[in-house]
Amino acid sequence: MTGKAPRAITALKQYARLESRGLWRDTPNSQRREVIVAFGEATLVLSDPKSESALSHWSLPAIERLNPGEAPALFAPGEDAIETLELDDRDMIAALETVRSALAGQRPKPGRLRGALLGGGTVFVLALATFWLPDALIKHTASVLPAATRAAIGQAALADVQRLTGSPCASPLGSYALTALGDKLFGPHRAQILVLREGVTSARHLPGGTILIGRRIVEDEAGPEVLAGFALVERLRAEARDPILPVLEHAGLTATFRLLTSGVLPDSAVAGYGEVLLQDRGPAVPDAAALARFKAAGLSSTPYAYAVDPSGESTIALIEADPLAGLVPEPLMPDGDWVSLQDICSTN
Repeated sequence: MTGKAPRAITALKQYARLESRGLWRDTPNSQRREVIVAFGEATLVLSDPKSESALSHWSLPAIERLNPGEAPALFAPGEDAIETLELDDRDMIAALETVRSALAGQRPKPGRLRGALLGGGTVFVLALATFWLPDALIKHTASVLPAATRAAIGQAALADVQRLTGSPCASPLGSYALTALGDKLFGPHRAQILVLREGVTSARHLPGGTILIGRRIVEDEAGPEVLAGFALVERLRAEARDPILPVLEHAGLTATFRLLTSGVLPDSAVAGYGEVLLQDRGPAVPDAAALARFKAAGLSSTPYAYAVDPSGESTIALIEADPLAGLVPEPLMPDGDWVSLQDICSTN
């Protein structure tokens, strides 16, 4: 049995190859910078025209039009965001408005059950919710969430984390280097690595592909290999257990059921998740899985192993079975980019 694709998915596919030029400010006081604007997976991707490296990712459901009806159009990645994007390309402006409208169309309307989240099982879930174990409802909800909703929930969780850690460190050159590293490790536009000033000494992850790294991993190391190692292992943790599950467990059954039936998780449901995330290290990653991922990335596991345990006793398997032992790997980034990345928390 076949049916029509959800409106948001159709809109995203329609504009998947659309690109235009725009003028981007990463802060209100920064000079405008020319960028290439393109649609990614549930995000708007802003890239450097020369290097083609991504400079910023904006969650599509969160994008706001700051000057409706005026030209050139001015957009921001959220209500309280400091970044702005100026566009005068009519096709791109129309595409953004269409996609935003399509995503908004998945939000609830009084008296109606809408969207792909409902599926055929929603009525069944409603009838039996009282008898189900809580994790059954949570797992069912997680299994039907679209990428755009996951990204929006991840951004809401990040906002709560920032109560404890402050805003992620950012600088033009440092952020460029961080984005380039994420693209190299995971593929273009598939991860967002952020460096946090406080609260995190190792790494954490959020729904939507966001990986949070403690600043010491950047500032106290001689090269980017340790940072890359923490990011790779954290991605393995995210793959071992769906990152949306702990968020929904924290939100509770009422908020989760509302998400299932309407596509919207109340903002209040994420409040306090920052403490949960920072206290929970997450599942252990088997050495064999970590070594396979290091090998696939062409990365030595030894620097990461000693960063986790300076004695090497608890990480001896990662040292002795280092897939690049005795080899000289290609540099992860130019020295200048690494220097800029090490200064990312001292420039703002």
